[in-house]
Amino acid sequence: MFRYVSKRLLQTLLVLIGISLITFILLQVVPGDPVELMLEKRADVETIARVRHELGLDVPLPQQYFNFIKGAFHLDFGKSYFTKESVTIALIRSFKVTAKLASMSFVFAVIIGVTCGMTAAINRGKKFDSALMTASIIGVSAPSFWIAIILQIIFGLKLDLLPISGFDTPASFILPSIALGTRYAGSIARITRTSMLDVIKQDYIRTARAKGVKDNLVIMKHALKNAMIPIITLVGTELGNMLTGSMLIERVFSIPGIGKLAVDSMSNRDLPLLEGTVMYIAFVFVIVNLIVDISYAFIDPRIRYGKGAN
Repeated sequence: MFRYVSKRLLQTLLVLIGISLITFILLQVVPGDPVELMLEKRADVETIARVRHELGLDVPLPQQYFNFIKGAFHLDFGKSYFTKESVTIALIRSFKVTAKLASMSFVFAVIIGVTCGMTAAINRGKKFDSALMTASIIGVSAPSFWIAIILQIIFGLKLDLLPISGFDTPASFILPSIALGTRYAGSIARITRTSMLDVIKQDYIRTARAKGVKDNLVIMKHALKNAMIPIITLVGTELGNMLTGSMLIERVFSIPGIGKLAVDSMSNRDLPLLEGTVMYIAFVFVIVNLIVDISYAFIDPRIRYGKGAN
């Protein structure tokens, strides 16, 4: 296990360095001078040169990249060109908001998705199964911003039950969480049903039932546990997506999270803020995938990472 984790951590470090290099190169070839955008092209040549020097943009590109990597290892991504705020502080503030949205959306998606998937598998071929799978297809296919707008109209404007913007009170969490979690709930329901159907067909399930084990115990203790590997893989990926923010949902509900921060940094070509946001997103994905890989060993004892896992 230790060898496997060490290998994955090294791969994680190499992935992050590769992403940082690719991001840095791409941002350098994008048309437009961030200094001119910041000064709105009203400054003279001397002022532009002075600002470029203050921002460290007048040194060779390899030196700029080295400075960025050096700062990233210390969690210092510099300051925003436009707000002059520390990028790290901006990321932490936005992350707190996105984490709240992601956690509630995650709980909603897992509870609804796993429950619907299990129920559909148990009632395979029945009308209830068809109804649940139809609902899951709608959930996966419907754009999240469309669901958000429908929820705002019904529960916010028509019924006046819940806030339609902001993220300040517990009640304001509900609509964004449902809008963001619906698509993931549909995906989890479908993969849960498929995985459960594969497991239910196994001989040990039939043997347990033949021995008189209660059906509920067979489903929960034997079937669900052994069907968890693909479910955990999907759930881990979906959690990574949620933690990196949803630009559309945050825009519709006016939520100041990571998604909104990324959009603003791209619009302004705010290089430090954009680089910091990209590194945050990459870090979240590789860490979530690492946790998912390690969790396999605890779910399925047949997976023996400690002896030459790839």
